[in-house]
Amino acid sequence: MMSIEELESAIEALPADQYSVLRNWFLERDWTKWDREIEVDAASQKLDFLFEEAEGAKANGTLRPL
Repeated sequence: MMSIEELESAIEALPADQYSVLRNWFLERDWTKWDREIEVDAASQKLDFLFEEAEGAKANGTLRPL
């Protein structure tokens, strides 16, 4: 297995187009992980308080559009 320093050096040596592919891969990987975490939190009702806050704000007329 490569060390972090070796990985950093290998990444620094990549041509721009290959670096872009790697960067996009990391971004997609992070967003996929984030989506899974949100799904788990929503299924376990950890996010219910957000829905309740939004419903309360809507009922009070204080809900702001995104």
